[in-house]
Amino acid sequence: MKISHEVPLFLLEDSQRFNDYDYALVHLLDSDEDYANYFIKARQKDRYIILDNSLHELGEAYHDSGLLHWIEKLTPNEFIIPDVWQDCNTSIVNARKWSQIRLPEGVTKVAVVQAQTIREAITCYQTYKDLGYEKIAFSYGAAYYLEHSSHPNKNLAKALGRLEVVSRLYNARVINPTDKVHLLGCQVPQEFSWYKDMPFIETIDTSNPIMATIDYLSYSPTGLTEKPKANMNDHFYMSSEDMDFDLLDHNLNSFRKLLK
Repeated sequence: MKISHEVPLFLLEDSQRFNDYDYALVHLLDSDEDYANYFIKARQKDRYIILDNSLHELGEAYHDSGLLHWIEKLTPNEFIIPDVWQDCNTSIVNARKWSQIRLPEGVTKVAVVQAQTIREAITCYQTYKDLGYEKIAFSYGAAYYLEHSSHPNKNLAKALGRLEVVSRLYNARVINPTDKVHLLGCQVPQEFSWYKDMPFIETIDTSNPIMATIDYLSYSPTGLTEKPKANMNDHFYMSSEDMDFDLLDHNLNSFRKLLK
């Protein structure tokens, strides 16, 4: 699995030290010149870039004209097409539309499974494959994940629930070993260690170790039992003086150890 952690602005350059690829949030490309320039230079240096539609940060996917502008300007390796939170039907409608939109050569379109039941997740995943999508993502935190775990800790329950959903789709041969899957975010970081025997999990993105550091949460050898309250919307412009770099290094290294 290739890993990328979204970081505050001051950490962007340093993030190449611990990120396997760069993960761009499209609304920040439009709103912050320094952020945009970082990704333009990263592309010039042939860094691998996944461009996200910013649904998680904005509550809805970014507008099409802005997405198309940055696809043309950056030519990212992957682009996460617009999806709608926990809305299978509308996400499929969007996927059908974007399957017909021609993007620059070399840009892989990624569709996100959105659902309220595992049956909808199966429909969503299979429809994306039928539409020709070569890579498909699963979001974290969906409410229906709780139907697949009875753990009393809701953070662990949602993490276990996503694992169960992905596992059931794999065992039912909806997901094939040669498929390409991206995992969007997490409730707890140790979830990613549970996918070691699933070769189709290709990439993950999460700001968890960064946000945990901002909240002064230290990873244990087994991860965390709570999700940090900090988020990128509130801390994108934080000062380096407010970051505990020893704790940051500890959390980043601990995250990597979880995946070994």
